[in-house]
Amino acid sequence: MSQAHIDEIAALFEQATQTLKAEGILPEDWQNNSQISRTKNPEHGDFASNIALVAAKVAKTNPRQLAEKIVAALPDNDSLREAQIAGPGFINVFLNADARFAVLDEILSTKAHFGLSDEFADNKVQVEFVSANPTSSLHVGHGRGAAFGMSVANLLEAVGYEVTREYYVNDAGRQMDILATSTYLRYLELCAESIVFPVNGYKGEYVKDIAQTIKTQYEDAYVHPVSEIFANVPDDAVYQSNEAGEQVLVSGDKEKHIDGLIHNAKAALGEEGYAIFLNAALTSILEDIKDDLNDFGVRFEQWFSEKSIEPEIEPVLQILDEKGYLYEKEGNIWFKSTDFGDEKDRVVRRANGQTTYFASDIAYHKNKFDRGFDKVINVWGADHHGYVPRVKAALTALGIDADKLDVILVQFVALWRGDEKVQMSSRSGQFVTLRELREEVGNDAARFYYVARKPEVHIDFDLELAKSQSRDNAVYYIQYAHARVCSILEKLDSLGYGSDDKQGKAHQTLLTSEVENELIKLLAAYPAILKRAAIGYDPHILTNYLKDLAALFHGWYNDNRILPISLTSGDKPSEDELLLMQARLRLSKAVRQVIANGLSLLGLSAPTSM
Repeated sequence: MSQAHIDEIAALFEQATQTLKAEGILPEDWQNNSQISRTKNPEHGDFASNIALVAAKVAKTNPRQLAEKIVAALPDNDSLREAQIAGPGFINVFLNADARFAVLDEILSTKAHFGLSDEFADNKVQVEFVSANPTSSLHVGHGRGAAFGMSVANLLEAVGYEVTREYYVNDAGRQMDILATSTYLRYLELCAESIVFPVNGYKGEYVKDIAQTIKTQYEDAYVHPVSEIFANVPDDAVYQSNEAGEQVLVSGDKEKHIDGLIHNAKAALGEEGYAIFLNAALTSILEDIKDDLNDFGVRFEQWFSEKSIEPEIEPVLQILDEKGYLYEKEGNIWFKSTDFGDEKDRVVRRANGQTTYFASDIAYHKNKFDRGFDKVINVWGADHHGYVPRVKAALTALGIDADKLDVILVQFVALWRGDEKVQMSSRSGQFVTLRELREEVGNDAARFYYVARKPEVHIDFDLELAKSQSRDNAVYYIQYAHARVCSILEKLDSLGYGSDDKQGKAHQTLLTSEVENELIKLLAAYPAILKRAAIGYDPHILTNYLKDLAALFHGWYNDNRILPISLTSGDKPSEDELLLMQARLRLSKAVRQVIANGLSLLGLSAPTSM
């Protein structure tokens, strides 16, 4: 009962409607918008169509009466055993036995390719995800975007899209300056200079490690007096705890303080010297990010540098200006984003002549579409919610269809250790990294639980559940179903028997139980599940499907002996027992294959033993 059967049945109903049009029962211009769905109850057949209910109004007749005419007009077909009218006018379709089991043939012959299609082969799509600032290691929040973006890209490829996975490297701008200056201050400390480290600097141990690398190579070549670096710099922020334990600003300004340090560090080091600290920090952290993602099974075809987009900023602003969408106010240059539904206009060039991050983003998104993508998907953190309207406004102003940009906002992750919620802050250095999470629970558990809920839903990541070997741990339960089939086949081999697919197919009609019928139906639904998960950018549809398939298989396995008792006890099984065993083995192998296929798309392993 694969998608091919649905297409075949749809074609038969289409032929029937053409007959009714020729007879004047249906209008010639009637468009068939009916649906064919799989039935839940085998007594209602294998599929059901609502075509008579949909067409009854234009046919000016009772739905059941129209259903009778449609059934009578259905052409003969070897796959169909019967079509029955039910309820107010549904048409239930029963397949012949060979057609019902055909999905097992398809699974076992196509193997890893089962469920894949080329339906969207003529479409190029870019999926940009993670794109975390290269200022620290990835934390557990970044991990969700990584797992989600990779799964979406895999699913799109599964239905034929030509996918480019892209990481936008924010290697320009103020955050990189804060990182470079933080590294320089740590370098000065290593050179025996006394430093009061800025509140807004990057404090992680990794910054000290980068500084040590520079000191080892250049010794004290870039040492400048601390008094020179802190000269005329506004006071740093000073905080005190109030009665509620909250940090309250008492004096100073952390932003002005760090900006002053950046200015002085650049002046003291010069362009070449400053670049040594910036590039050392960028290279070290970016390599760490790449290694982390690679170990997580996340890959990118393109690592796109923000610096590389700088030559395209002025030309894109000129286009907007020529179209009349820029204006000057108080020295700043503003984009009229309110003309396109944004809540307020946005600055693209400050009074000091510097372009904004938003201006870079406009140029970057134009660049994406200039590369010929039919669809662009951005996977962003939920804190970017207000950023979406302004980007779409800019695209519309440039004459680019903003509907070709889909932005998926991924909610935050709360990590729990027992009853304690772990706080994260990349600036202070006190954060739980993605690497630490993976080392504790494993890649498979992390990848699965990151995508097991809709992206707009917050995740409370339960570490203990993710590590447990129980039915409550969904990823373990799914993988165990795969391993269980492998174990059965291994046991069979050890007893001197083997799996015989030819025998299994010849006697597949022995699979008569309701659960076996449901298993076959669920297997047949896999291609449609993939398509729905892909076009909806919704991997959790696939995780739910795999949970359902594993649960149904485990229930069937527990209630039905696949290997006869006589076989495992050392007695010789009867011929009937062996034939039923082969039929059930073939069904089990089909379940194993589909589970393996689904796990692969989610980036998970399919273990052969557990």
